[in-house]
Amino acid sequence: MYSKDGEQYYVVDAHIALWDARPENQRNIHGKQFIDCFYDYHRNLSPESETWGYEEYLYQGGERLMRDVFVDGIVDHAVFQPARLAEFYHRGFGQTEEAFALAQAHPDKLTYNHYWDPRDGENGLEKLRENAERMQLTGVKLYTADWHGESRGWKLTDPMAYRYFEVCRELGIRNIHIHKGPTIRPLDRDAFDVADVDHVATDFTDLNFVVEHVGLPRLEDFCWIATQEPNVYGGLAVAMPFIHTRPRYFAQIMGELLYWIGEDRILFSSDYALWTPKWLVERFVDFQIPEDMTEYAPITTAQRKKVLGLNAARLYDLQVPEHLRLPEADETQTGPRDPAAADLATV
Repeated sequence: MYSKDGEQYYVVDAHIALWDARPENQRNIHGKQFIDCFYDYHRNLSPESETWGYEEYLYQGGERLMRDVFVDGIVDHAVFQPARLAEFYHRGFGQTEEAFALAQAHPDKLTYNHYWDPRDGENGLEKLRENAERMQLTGVKLYTADWHGESRGWKLTDPMAYRYFEVCRELGIRNIHIHKGPTIRPLDRDAFDVADVDHVATDFTDLNFVVEHVGLPRLEDFCWIATQEPNVYGGLAVAMPFIHTRPRYFAQIMGELLYWIGEDRILFSSDYALWTPKWLVERFVDFQIPEDMTEYAPITTAQRKKVLGLNAARLYDLQVPEHLRLPEADETQTGPRDPAAADLATV
């Protein structure tokens, strides 16, 4: 639990991973390109004090993750969001069994989400059923730009993807996290386009679609979709470190999200191990939209608490200590918010 200026915050890091990008796991040049791109993001968007060496960035392991996220990282709970990338890595990029075992050992600290890919066809559907039972899945992470044989991406609206969504509904897998953010070498930019979110959110209103990276660099497209689809959420992974390198850009991101979709559908994420959560949490609690950006209302303490953990806790039915809770939110709104309606007394 994080405390600052008499306020206490229940923190949920809604997007973390264990990965292995060491040379012995790289299948080809693309495995190196991928982790090098990750490292460039890490190095260029992190404070110097939070920058890791390249070798330690290739693999962390569970012991270090527990220290970085929970002991040093002031996080109360975190959610694994693995990526397969089997075309680039022999054992896959996200170390799923290691992450699952860690979540089993620390159920109070960790929730494990798995993945599926509609290009796995009927066999993949059976595997999803098996994984859901074995892993007690309540969420999945989808990576629409992943390569699969000759295919270099897929859409949420693909007919087979709909089969998988129907099975998710049947199995009680309600939280669908989708990577829709900046491209990563060598993946294709267009495969991360957010347009297909609109269609599935309308057709599966009982599922929650968490658009990771809030669609960057397509923030405007994401906001126009999410404001009319009350089951669409924004994950702040990758957006968060701009609080350091581009604070006015981060202010614009937060201002647009709060205006269009409101504080009840934004989730804090460090995207560990791209970044560690501690400095991001601390910076966010201290952050305020500059006074000259008058089209945006100031960020309130209640909004910070929701973004940092209470929204994700609601999605994953986490037991938040009573003294850290806020009054229950009203039914999710659609349409843009009135900035003048912000409760400035709670800033």
